[in-house]
Parts: sequence; C-alpha cells; structure tokens
Amino acid sequence: MTQPRHSFLPLGLSLVLALSAPALAQDEGELTVTHGVSTFGDLRYGPDFEYLDYVNPDAPQGGELSFAWSSGGFDSLHPYSRNGRSAVASNIFYEAMLEGTYDEIGSSYCLLCESMAFPEDRSYVIFTIHEDATFSDGTPVTADDALFSYEILRDEGLPSFRASIGLTIASAEVLDERRIRYDFNPEAPLRGRIESAGGLPVFSRASHEASGLDFEDSRLEPLIGSSAYVLESVSPNERVVYRRNPDWWGNDLPINRGRYNYETIRIEYYGDSNAAFEGLAAGNYTFRQESSSLQWATAYEFDKVTDGTIVLETIDHGNISPGQSFIFNLRRPQFQDVRVREAIGLMFNFDWTNATLFYGLYNPITSFWENVDHLEATGVPEGAELALLDPLRDQLAPEIFTEPPFAFPSSSPERTFDRRQARQAAALLEEAGWTPGDDGLLRNEDGDRLEVEFLNSNPLFDRIINPYVENLRNIGVDARLTRVDSAQMTERERSFDFDIITDHFPMDLEPSSGLRQYFHSVQGEDSLFNLAGVSDPAIDVLVEAVVDAETQEELNVAVRALDRVLRWERFRVPQWTNNSYWFAYYNMYRHPEELPPYSSGFLDLWWIDAEAEAALRAEGAL
Repeated sequence: MTQPRHSFLPLGLSLVLALSAPALAQDEGELTVTHGVSTFGDLRYGPDFEYLDYVNPDAPQGGELSFAWSSGGFDSLHPYSRNGRSAVASNIFYEAMLEGTYDEIGSSYCLLCESMAFPEDRSYVIFTIHEDATFSDGTPVTADDALFSYEILRDEGLPSFRASIGLTIASAEVLDERRIRYDFNPEAPLRGRIESAGGLPVFSRASHEASGLDFEDSRLEPLIGSSAYVLESVSPNERVVYRRNPDWWGNDLPINRGRYNYETIRIEYYGDSNAAFEGLAAGNYTFRQESSSLQWATAYEFDKVTDGTIVLETIDHGNISPGQSFIFNLRRPQFQDVRVREAIGLMFNFDWTNATLFYGLYNPITSFWENVDHLEATGVPEGAELALLDPLRDQLAPEIFTEPPFAFPSSSPERTFDRRQARQAAALLEEAGWTPGDDGLLRNEDGDRLEVEFLNSNPLFDRIINPYVENLRNIGVDARLTRVDSAQMTERERSFDFDIITDHFPMDLEPSSGLRQYFHSVQGEDSLFNLAGVSDPAIDVLVEAVVDAETQEELNVAVRALDRVLRWERFRVPQWTNNSYWFAYYNMYRHPEELPPYSSGFLDLWWIDAEAEAALRAEGAL
C-alpha cells in the first residue's frame, strides 16, 4: 500500500553539441548552442531525432483516460500556491523550456525553446523560444511571459520555489521577443544551473493580469499555459476534466510525437479508497494503479476481471523507492533524543505486517536511494567516502565510522509484538530517561508522559497503524492514532502540527539542489518537503557536496555519505516498497511493447484502442 503524493514535476536537462552562435550578440563570444543538455554524459537523442525510442509514433489520438483519487479533495487549480489544495495534475497546463525523458538520467531537450546557448563556464543561458510556440488562447509565448513566470515564482511562489530560484538564478533579462537570458549566481554549482531556469513553468502574463487575483490566491480558473491540455470542467472535491487542445502548437515536435494521446483525462474524487475501488467495477472510471496489496491480492476476482473486460498487469520498473516512511517531527521535544526515535522504530514490525496484511508482496526499505546500487551506502565508509566524512567526525555519531549504515532489524513474522525488539526498545528508552510510572506509562524526570500521536487521513492505514500503536502501548508509550479529514491533514502538515505522519522521500537518480528542500537547515527550514524538520550542520555539508559534485564518481561518493548519515539520524521508520506497478484497466488501453525504465507513462505514452472501446460499449461494460 502506498500513500500517493501529488508532486510538481520538475524537468531535467542534458549535454551538448559545441557549436558557435553567430545569431547572438557579438560580445557574447563563442557559445555552445544545442537542442539538449546532460550533466555527465552524451545525449541519447541527437538534434535530428524523429521521436523517443519508447513511444509508438503512430499511436492513435482520442478517447478518455479516467482514474480515481481518494487521498483528499481539492479546491484549487493553482499548484504553485500554498493557499488551497490543488487538483491532481493541475500543472498539466504548463510547459517549460526543457523536457526530460524516461530513458535517461539527467538529460533533457528543448520543448518551448528551439535552442539554448551558454558559455563554457555556464555563467548564463539564453533560451530562444520556438517560433511556433503559442498559449492555448492562440497568443504567442514570448520571452516576456517567461520573465514574468520567473519573477512571480521567485517573489510570490511556493517557499521552496522561491528558495531554490534565489540560490541559483541571479537575474533574467528579455533580449528580444523570443530570447530570454538567465544569469546565475557565481557561487551556484555548475550542475543544475541550466536546469533551474529551463525547468520553470511558463504562464501567460496576460491571463494573470486579467484574472485580477494575486498570484498566491487559490483559483479554479487556471492561468493559461501552452501544453497539450486545457481545462474542460471542474467540480471541487468531485471531478476535474482536462481536454486535449486541438490547436496545440507542440503536437508535431519530435519530443512529443506519440505522446499525449487521450482526448480527455478525467479524475474522479472519492471520499475513501474503498469507495474508489468499487467505482472501477461499476465503470465509473476505467484505469486504476493499485496501491493496496490487500486489494491486489484478494479483491480482483469479480466478473469483469474473470471475463477479460478488465485487464490486470504487473510492470516492473527501475525507479528508486519513493521512501514511504513514518516520519518523526524533530521539532517535538520528545523526539530530540535519537534513542527515543530508534526505540519507537523498533516496535514497527514490517515482517509481520508484510506477511499478515500485505500477502508478502512488499520489500523492506533501508536506504534513501533504495534499489540504486551505486548510490546506496553499504559497509563501513572507505576511500573517498571516508575522506569526505572524516572532517565531520566531531559532529557525527561514532557508529557512522565503525558500523554499516543503520537499518532496523528484522522482526518476527509470526506475531506483531516481537519481545526481543521490545526489550531492546525498553532499554533504549530507559537510557534516554524514560521510566515506567504507577500507571505503567513511561515518564521523564519531570513527570511528563512519552506521548506519540500518529496523524493519518487514509482509513486503509488504520489496520497498519493500530498494531503499531498497540506495540508501543505495550512498552509504556502513550501512543494513539488520530484520523483527520484531508483538509485538516493538509493544514496540520503545512503548520508542522504533528508527531508522526506517513509521507515520502522521493529522491532523484541524479540528486542536486532539490535535496536542500528536504534536508538543509536553512533552505529546508520552512520547506513543505522538510516535514521531519531536519537541521544539522554536518548534513548541510554533505548536501552541498552532492550539489557541488562535478563528476559521476564524485556524485556517487557524496550521495552514499549523505545516505549513511541520514540513516543514522533515525528520523524516519521506513515502511515498504514495491518494485512493480500494479495496473487494472478496461481492455481498451494499449501501451508500447517496451516501456521505459523510469516511468510507466500511462498519462502520456498509452492510448485508447477505439475498436476495443466500441466493443466494450456494445457489450454494456461501459
């Protein structure tokens, strides 16, 4: 079972063709002019590529993708504001200068731009916007719109956007109607500079000014963008429908060929996951990515599955685990002692949970880069990793240098309460000054109880958290589960008003400045992504070592060192991961025979077989 997280989709970048730039100003000298850029290696796709290797270039367009959402409602179509809760995929309206791919790490290609140009030191980049690029209202995408988007995200956007932009981009300047130049802060690392500018969404200035709203205001009429989809209809907390723009300017670009094939994308909102599941069988929607092992193992035995109307498909992937975990709020006084955090973590029995509740379908998580061998810390630090950690020795736990990376031990799969781990947890709590009172609950020297509240909005998680709570109460922790609705959950997360919640650490295969939002004591202080409240000078140093890495080997070493230190901090209790996608869909969806390693692509690579859809309708299945 995974708790989905609606995230923004930052776009990556790629390497280059070293050409001169005769069309640029004479004082700018020799520049690299290219269709794409990559961090460490060659681009997979040359300047004359016709389409991406993993698409069906002749995929038919039409039909509807419909799926359910049961992790809270929405009241906004503005994903770049803290006000309101934005609808799923509400960033679908916008494009950026650059677009990543699903079969490369750290490479991206021109989308809104037709080319980019930069000097050897990457002190700035100039994007030339495609001459055919238009917004959905037919007006041209201009350099002024890109400037407006940059400035308003820098000044009024999400705090995480403001912090990231401010650290990397020094200024932006319109050169002419189609060219915009971004100058970078000299201290910003070379890796990621161009990405920070090229990944910014571009909005229509005119649409914002016509709205009469402040940028931070929640809104149900989105800003106008230039992408394949526009808004067809919206009903807050119930439904949102995106419609393909028949006049989309980018339909014939090589980067888009064979993609964005649905005529409409409809998302149905449900109050809980059980009701959402029933909606599939009833035909209220037609595509489901299953996140519950219980349902995947037991619930797909109804007639539409047995007669082939609904197809079940398991697709392996090469992604990092999303890092789903119970996360401690380190702002709480009872979690300041690492021994308390470890003791609480010991009482979660993954092995029993997996065997009893998950039918053995999940794998445990240890690393923040689970399933990526070259980034995951192993053994004791040696060589270059030890050299990176050694100057921080006085700030780090001694175990970091003498023991393998921390991992919670296996528990008994036979019973939820593991007595051996309970004894270990009790000893740690006693060392930390928590001893049983007359009522059997643990108290500190001031008489305060050790209270732990699990905050949760997903009813399916009750069966997982309740045994965990009972285990903790059995060793004297005053633990409880508090279930709230999605609006309360959002508010309490944003105000950091919780003890323990379930959330994710979605790391990148080529991590960079985004790590600051999760773990850095300065940039991450108010970040909605730093829910744990991580603030540690040694971690700051290691985050910057990752950001500053100039070679793949330097990056690998820095990430392994960071992974090691983060794990020894024990501010999360890892839950589980699944190395496959589980899909259940009506037998009218089709996908390329070979899907890419880093995405299932169901939103943009799959398509509808019109004849199969017609047959389902004739049979009354739809």
